[in-house]
Amino acid sequence: MNVTFWGAAKTVTGSMHQLNVQGKSYLLDCGMYQGRRKEAEERNGKFPFSPNQISAVMLSHAHIDHSGTLPLLVKNGFNGPIHASPGTVDLCRPMLTDSATLQEKDAQFLNKRYVRRRSINMNGGQPVEPLYTTVDAEATFALFRPTTMHTPTEIGPGVRYTSFEAGHIFGSTSMVLDLESDGRKVRLGFSGDLGRPGLPIVRDPEPLPAVDYLILESTYGDRVHEPIQSVANKLADIVNRTYHRGGKLIVPAFAVGRTQQLVLLLHELTNAKTIPRLPIFVDSPLAVNVTEVFRKHPELFDAETMEFLNRHEDPFGFNRLTYIREVEQSKALNDLRGPFMIVSASGMMEGGRILHHLKNNIGDPRNTVLITGYQAQNTLGRKILERQPEVPIFGEPMRLRAEVQELGALSGHADRGEMLEWIKPIAAGLKKVFLVHGEVDQQTAFAAAIQSRYGIEAVSPERGESFDLAT
Repeated sequence: MNVTFWGAAKTVTGSMHQLNVQGKSYLLDCGMYQGRRKEAEERNGKFPFSPNQISAVMLSHAHIDHSGTLPLLVKNGFNGPIHASPGTVDLCRPMLTDSATLQEKDAQFLNKRYVRRRSINMNGGQPVEPLYTTVDAEATFALFRPTTMHTPTEIGPGVRYTSFEAGHIFGSTSMVLDLESDGRKVRLGFSGDLGRPGLPIVRDPEPLPAVDYLILESTYGDRVHEPIQSVANKLADIVNRTYHRGGKLIVPAFAVGRTQQLVLLLHELTNAKTIPRLPIFVDSPLAVNVTEVFRKHPELFDAETMEFLNRHEDPFGFNRLTYIREVEQSKALNDLRGPFMIVSASGMMEGGRILHHLKNNIGDPRNTVLITGYQAQNTLGRKILERQPEVPIFGEPMRLRAEVQELGALSGHADRGEMLEWIKPIAAGLKKVFLVHGEVDQQTAFAAAIQSRYGIEAVSPERGESFDLAT
């Protein structure tokens, strides 16, 4: 039995790990790689294995960098079960539909542009095809198998899967795989994306039972976040400062998790009268659909969010908040004068309506861009976070004059100290830790921290590197 790392290997996106047991193959996650367009197209366009040879997929959560190439897997011949928590299954429907729609629109746009320019180099003379379509996404939904957390499930010969709360986003899970081959038993853990204790809405991460090997994320392996308790005060300060200079607050936020957490915090601050009663717009059809999924699963709420329900309040709705679906409504925001707030996807500013809002507002020093999540290398979000004086939006250089702030404490990823504490109950029995979902510098620092505290070998696999689990 062995595991091969195909995605999120020395990078943050594209989680995909292939497990081989008793001659059958399984995937832990099937995520989309996000980065430079050409590299992303090459990585996402072709699997390094035969999809029809994969027996089953075990999905940690719904974020596109973990689930986004499932429709492509199905398009290329996979027809096995996809096991995930019920919350993840429900979130994947709007998310993968949205992803497929974007693929189709991108292909349509590129083909029109190439025809307009009479390009003779268009994809070797062939029309650009979407990575997958809404039809492929629809075929994928039929393969999902909602699997309750803490319920051992036989996936195949010698493979039993049990999931646990990861505390990252709604329905996110860590998992334990009980493996058996040639009379040898091995227990493999997979953190998925590990959340922070105390995050709004979601429950805290659960510890795993003892495992022999652990695949562990390392996004923030080299740093410690601000205390979560500081989030409300810092957010209130940013809102008030921008409001009093008549500016607009532009907030790129992931449609799943971060948007809902921000809405909940803004609801609390409004109730407490610590921020002005400014208009707040959530401009993301996907975020609107995802919020409906949240409302469907109150069993996943933490105690703080349940208090809203006990008071018969909607955690994700209050009278200063407007959800926007239609394009014309989104465009109309350009004509409004501040102060007001726009929360819009995508979180790394690589696509979606947020680009239009940034284009129209980053040149005004009265405005604020509030960054609320991780920004991968080479993304527009990273460039803005680094406060580069000029950034490219829709291929045009734009002067960055707006204030830039970061709300790092709201990160959905555990920091170095929180991950080390999460490992602690199982450290004594660990033979090796495989670090994934992190950039090289973060992984190097985190591997040293694991070795120093627990004396456990931690390695950062290369893409395509395999490890034997039977030794």
